[in-house]
Amino acid sequence: MFATMAISWAWLLGAVPLLFLAFWHAADAWYRAAFFLKHGKKSLPPGHMGVPFLGETLSLLWYFKHARRPDEFIGAKKNAYGKAAGMYRTHLFGSPTIIACTPAANKFVLQSPENFGVHWPEPELVGHTSVVNVEGATHTRLRGFILAAINSPRSLRTIAAVVQPRVVAALASWSDKGTIVAATETKKVTFANICMMFISMEPSPLTEKIDEWFGNLVAGLRSFPLDFPGTAFHRARKCRRKLNAVFREELQARRKKAMATKAEDDDVMGGFMRMEDEQGKKLSDDEVVDNIVSLVVAGYESTASAITWATYHLAKSPDALAKLREENLAMSESKGGLSFITHDDIPKMKYTAKVVEETIRMANIAPMAHRVAKRDVEYNGYTIPNGWPVLVWVRSLHTDPNNFQDPLTFNPDRWDEPAKPGTYQVFGGGYRVCAGNMLARLQLTIMLHHLCIGYEWELLNPDAQISYLPHPKPVDGVAMTFHKLTTK
Repeated sequence: MFATMAISWAWLLGAVPLLFLAFWHAADAWYRAAFFLKHGKKSLPPGHMGVPFLGETLSLLWYFKHARRPDEFIGAKKNAYGKAAGMYRTHLFGSPTIIACTPAANKFVLQSPENFGVHWPEPELVGHTSVVNVEGATHTRLRGFILAAINSPRSLRTIAAVVQPRVVAALASWSDKGTIVAATETKKVTFANICMMFISMEPSPLTEKIDEWFGNLVAGLRSFPLDFPGTAFHRARKCRRKLNAVFREELQARRKKAMATKAEDDDVMGGFMRMEDEQGKKLSDDEVVDNIVSLVVAGYESTASAITWATYHLAKSPDALAKLREENLAMSESKGGLSFITHDDIPKMKYTAKVVEETIRMANIAPMAHRVAKRDVEYNGYTIPNGWPVLVWVRSLHTDPNNFQDPLTFNPDRWDEPAKPGTYQVFGGGYRVCAGNMLARLQLTIMLHHLCIGYEWELLNPDAQISYLPHPKPVDGVAMTFHKLTTK
């Protein structure tokens, strides 16, 4: 009897590791076999597809959410398969996927529209007809309008004048409170300015709800696409429907007002409503709503997060803050003590520009760009199969010591020299480089100016852990004391 039990335990102990190995390699073996049957002796990029159905999604979430070491997800692949390929195969968010993570590989993907199209894991969340999802002439027309509306020198001059009163008022209110959570307060002022620029909405209980819905929408964009109650993706879909309803109602109200007064709103939504193609056809309501939602997603959370990180890093870098304050006080004095700056002042603010670039680099607001192979694509001796999503992993460029010395150290002076070619891709690249990149820089510059000429702040938890999903930020939201500057 005892002998039989011993044999049974021995068999079990031997079988469990074998079953685990079979389970671990099953998905990878299946995809490699399917690839071989179709492509023969060609090779997929190195990597592993993870466990069946889930792939490496849980591994990705573990590195980002629990281990709080997001760069090690790519680092583990480089260590396991070498750095030469520049690409790795994996399985994420329900699909077999290729990850590009070197300057050369990223450039190849981002600047090859004939080979790669845009691909969001769940395009309905940002809008099927939004500028981030459409291709060809439609994309060109929408992008052209957006560039003119929010990123041209003329529009930036107007925006600089419009947003500063709200920024100044917000900072004064922070000082009155004495203690703030920067992530919360920067979201409020950034969202208020975005609402005014894009849809002419003043702060109200409705905009507070819209703010909440957008927060849930952004969280769902980087979640596993499981659509059942309680999941981030399910909440995101519900919030997207609520946003659709609110913005459709706004469109109808604008049309009624235009019929009654013959006046049209001079904001981004109004511009979308007036847009026509070569045949004189205007955008549908779906297209207007999709593009407003995608612009708010791109311009609101990312800008607010960058401002939050600026306050965090400057609080921990007194020398950098002193240099920034000196330059901006000098700018204010040169304007006769006026605190407002113009778009034309910004090129003179050299050190401020370095702080802006360093903040954006370290914030890594958008760690990846989503593309899809339009056909079988050959790169560096490997084949990217037609239809496979491709993640352009830009975060890894900005945290690689081969690209930036001491990459996790906040050092604005590193921008005395330009970054190595291809290593700085905070706004993406190619024909889809972020259409609001100059608007983001402008808003960050304005906030930095008014912060450092009038206020001082100190972190309450300088060693707080960092959360990386859905956007990187300290877990306390950058809690700080905040007061008027006592000496200038």
